Amino acid sequence: MHRYIPHTEEEINEMLNEIGVKSLEDLYVGVPKTIDNYNFENGKDEFTLKNEIIKLSQKNKIFKPENIFMGAGIYFHHIPTIVEHLANNQRFVTAYTPYQAEVSQGTLQALFEYQTMMCELTGMEVANSSMYDGATALAEAMLMAVRINNRHKILVSKAINPEYIKVSKTYCTPQNIEIEEISWTDEGTIDLDDLKNKIDADTSAVVVGYPNFFGVIEDLKLIKENLPEKIIFIVVSEPISLALLEPPKTFGADIVVGEGQSLGITPNFGGPGIGFFTTLEKYVRKMPGRIIGETKDIEGKKGYVMILQTREQHIRRAKATSNICSNHALMALYNAIYMATMGPQGLKQVALMSYNAAHYLSKKLEEKGYKRVFSGPFLNEFAFTVNEKYKEKWHELALNDFLGPIPLEFIYPELKNIALACCTEVNTKESINALLKNF
Repeated sequence: MHRYIPHTEEEINEMLNEIGVKSLEDLYVGVPKTIDNYNFENGKDEFTLKNEIIKLSQKNKIFKPENIFMGAGIYFHHIPTIVEHLANNQRFVTAYTPYQAEVSQGTLQALFEYQTMMCELTGMEVANSSMYDGATALAEAMLMAVRINNRHKILVSKAINPEYIKVSKTYCTPQNIEIEEISWTDEGTIDLDDLKNKIDADTSAVVVGYPNFFGVIEDLKLIKENLPEKIIFIVVSEPISLALLEPPKTFGADIVVGEGQSLGITPNFGGPGIGFFTTLEKYVRKMPGRIIGETKDIEGKKGYVMILQTREQHIRRAKATSNICSNHALMALYNAIYMATMGPQGLKQVALMSYNAAHYLSKKLEEKGYKRVFSGPFLNEFAFTVNEKYKEKWHELALNDFLGPIPLEFIYPELKNIALACCTEVNTKESINALLKNF
């Protein structure tokens, strides 16, 4: 008997039969195969195997930051060297959930500063010390809204990142929470008529993006004015944009969530991310995750403590708000160091440079005959029309060292011949002009 092998072959086969597959390999048939002939022969020595793996890795395409024009939820920004240097301190890297707060003061202080800065950025009153990513932050916000008003229908703008909506449905469906999508207008904003028609007595919350998935800036004030009093207003934001836009709290947002990857974390094929979660103080006990607070000990010395941890491992299961079983404290640390390094003016400058670059690209594309799909105002991301051969062109752009605007057909099958372009402060005038030569 092998002590550390939990299942016998018989038990494994029994589980496979139960879910209707023949082998463990069948569990991965849905994972796209992106490379062929990657099985290595048995019996190779380490030196030979290492060389083969290096050759294989050299097939990867590496794009210069200024040649990346794809956003769609993950963004490439310049990260000051000090961010990586400080965040890679071993004492931070090895720190996990700080159960024993008295020996985790450095980690707790970093998380406290992170929370403070996220509140300043969103305008909200309290923030937790991180969720898994933007998608799970939104899903947890929906569950929180239901806890607040005990209603079971969520209305979500269809212009929210579709991955966020899928994850939210995975969370909400087993709990009998209905998620209904609201269409968009020609401006790319939420259709207020459709929204008002779908609001009923069981509507718990309304979710909009700011900016939304198409980069369009929603009119939060107008949306809030059309919501009945007890409906929770959830805003999904991109944090860099909030350095330039009016904070969602100004327009009556109850919960503001989003993906914090753009605050000092490299894209890394889409991860790791970090979900930020902010809300109003009156809802704090309905909030998921952990909150770090500042206090003083009996000698009057400043200290940091975990003042709220609503996880079922810590409290009675019936009172737990979330079963988030890990944390992204290291990613929150990256966010905190990045925001502290950039400061309010630095973040604002990044957002402004991104705005200018995107509007320059939009103007030049229009001169070439390409039209913006949505007429609403945008910050650094916009959808525009392309021809029916653009999917092939997109791959051609990659061969020419450009990660070009993404064909939206990959994400919204109904949006054929439309691409989504993104610019940040790293996209120079020279790189934009070089991209345009390929159109």
